[in-house]
Amino acid sequence: MNSPLLPGSTIGILGSGQLGRMLAIAAKQLGYRVAIYSPETNTPAGQVADVEAVGDYLDEERLADFAQRVSVITFEFENVPSRASEVAAQHTIVRPTGSVLHITQERLREKAFLRDHGFPTTPFCAVKSYAELRAATRELGLPAVLKTASFGYDGKGQQKVYAQSDLERVFAALGGAVGIYEAWVDFEKEISVVAARTADGQFAAYPVFENRHAHHILDVTFAPATISPQLAKEATDLAAGILEKLGVIGLLTVEMFVTKSGELLVNELAPRTHNSGHLTIDACTTSQFEQQIRAVCCLPLGSTALRHPAAMANLLGDVWSKGEPNWAAALRDPDVKLHLYGKAEARKGRKMGHLTAGALGVEAAIERVISARERLLS
Repeated sequence: MNSPLLPGSTIGILGSGQLGRMLAIAAKQLGYRVAIYSPETNTPAGQVADVEAVGDYLDEERLADFAQRVSVITFEFENVPSRASEVAAQHTIVRPTGSVLHITQERLREKAFLRDHGFPTTPFCAVKSYAELRAATRELGLPAVLKTASFGYDGKGQQKVYAQSDLERVFAALGGAVGIYEAWVDFEKEISVVAARTADGQFAAYPVFENRHAHHILDVTFAPATISPQLAKEATDLAAGILEKLGVIGLLTVEMFVTKSGELLVNELAPRTHNSGHLTIDACTTSQFEQQIRAVCCLPLGSTALRHPAAMANLLGDVWSKGEPNWAAALRDPDVKLHLYGKAEARKGRKMGHLTAGALGVEAAIERVISARERLLS
């Protein structure tokens, strides 16, 4: 069904965190009603939605009832069980489809998909036993990275393996989960491409974002990335190919490494909006959140043009370590924008919000947003 779902329809979102919150806000600005489904209540997304339905993702009866009440279902994160997507699809449209979710929510399936379709990625091996881990070190060498195959983000479930003496420790840390052993990539930088595709094949990508991390969590993103126009085109073309092969209807983020020799390697896929795309709310003609709504509702995609160089800085719970942050000090710069996610408790490492800033040049934008964040502690 490729006919547009017009404003006034109800969009169902599985997941209720900050991505769902910003997605719901974008949908309501376009005139849609929004229903959220997750196992929790009074959530960041539920606070702004028209309906906050509470239920387990594997409660098929409750999920079926939810699906029957909405015109389309989309996701705010990929760690929703595939079965939930299958149940929902029996009662309404689901975009992207459950097959996209199934591939991207498990690293082995995702890496195999990329490899089998000719997309450049890091060499990898499955690790289901200690013997397989030892064999992987012989095949791919050391150092390397051992990750849990499922439910990993922001560095969770990842361990660097330096030497043979580390093997028993890192294997035990898997806790019986299936692992993926990836060859070490001595990369120069990480970039990401956030792109959308409609049911009739229309494609649009944002300018390439460059990402800097601290303690495995995204710290600062800026655009345009400091790469050549040719490499930016290669990254965008890679993303276009991946969305087409997956058959994505909606939004997909492609995280990539730029190696020191100037090659691109696809690191991870996320079938949703992405932390690195938050600056699009203030810096682009169409935000990534509005774009996802347009794509899943079969509306024409919006312009992804970057109005000016921009940077985004994450606000983690650490910012609250000395009490309430000094919001007035951060916003003393009139070109700094604040986005808070409505989370009740600030915990160390928890994403609580973000700041964005624009400038005439990307380095100035980075300096402006970091300075604003530092003033929060003043």
